[in-house]
Amino acid sequence: MKLKPPYILFIASILFFFACKSDSKKEKEVAKTALEKSEDLPENNLQFKDVNGIRFFEVKRRFKNGLSFNSDGFQQEPTWILEFKAPDTMLAYSPDKKGMESFYLHHDHGRIYNFAKEYFRVRIVSKDSLVLQRVQVDAMKIAGDDDPRSDVYSTYYTKKQIEKLNTTIGELQKPTARDTAFIQEMVNKSNNDPGNPKLAFPGRIPVVFTSLNKTASVEKISTADELNNRKSAVDYFYPYYKVIITKAYKDFNYNFSVVVDAKGKMYVTKGYEFVLPEYQEQRKKLLQGIADVYLGGMFNITPGKTLGIPHASEIALTVIGKTGK
Repeated sequence: MKLKPPYILFIASILFFFACKSDSKKEKEVAKTALEKSEDLPENNLQFKDVNGIRFFEVKRRFKNGLSFNSDGFQQEPTWILEFKAPDTMLAYSPDKKGMESFYLHHDHGRIYNFAKEYFRVRIVSKDSLVLQRVQVDAMKIAGDDDPRSDVYSTYYTKKQIEKLNTTIGELQKPTARDTAFIQEMVNKSNNDPGNPKLAFPGRIPVVFTSLNKTASVEKISTADELNNRKSAVDYFYPYYKVIITKAYKDFNYNFSVVVDAKGKMYVTKGYEFVLPEYQEQRKKLLQGIADVYLGGMFNITPGKTLGIPHASEIALTVIGKTGK
C-alpha cells in the first residue's frame, strides 16, 4: 500500500519526537555529576529491608588512611550496635541508657541516610556485614570525601560472622600495630619539642590533676553543648579544668591554656594574647608562675595518654585564687 504524503509526514514527526526524547535521556545521563553517580546503589547491594532484625556490631571505625587516628591524633573508637526494624526504624545502642534506642531512619537519596542526628553514606549492606561512611552535611550540601568531617568509615559484623572469624568483638575493636606505630611517631616528635602546641595532641586518657593539699581543688568540666552543635568529642579534643586555690597570695581569676608534656611539666600557650603587646611577655610569665607554683606545687600531674603512651597534650584552665580572708 502506498502512503500518501500527509501520512509520511505524520510518521516522520513521531519518529523524530522519540529520537529527540531518547537523545534527551542520554544527555541527562551524561550530565549526571560524579557525586550523584557515587550515590547510586550497586546492583548487587542489599537494602536495609533485606537485613531486617539482624543485629550488627561495630568492629572498626577508621579514617581513609586505614588508621583509627587522623593527622591530629584524634582517635575514632568503634562502639555502636545497630539493628534495622522495618519499615523505617534503626535501633542503636545508647551508652547512656545502656540499651538499644529507637531512631527514625530517613532515606535522603541514593546511598544517603540519616538517623541519630547523623548522616551516613551506605557503602555495603550484606547479611553478615555493613560498611557506613559518616558524612558531613551543611545547608543541605554533602561535604566531599576530602573533608575530614566526612572521612570516617565504620564496619559492622554480625555475631555469626565474628564467630566464623574465630575471634571476639573486643579483639576486632582493638587498635592495630599500625595505629601504635603512628602514635609512637607522634610522641617522639612532641618529646623533641615538648612545649610546642602544634606537636601536642589530645590524650585518649586526659591529663589528671590529683590534689596534694586541702586548699587546692580541681574539677574537669564538660563544654559539650548539643544545642550549639558542640558534640561530646570536644571534651576529648579540648579538655577543660577549673582549679580553685583557697589560700592564695591574692585574689585572682585567670583563663589560659597549657601544654602538659609527657613528664607532667606545663608550658603556657594561650591566655596572654588579650593584653597589649608590650605587656604580653609579662602576662605570660605571670601565668607560667601560677602554673609552676600553684598547679605544679599543689597537684600531682599525670600527663595525657594514648594507647598507654604518655605524651604532650594541650588543656584549657580556669585558675581561681582566694586569699581566704
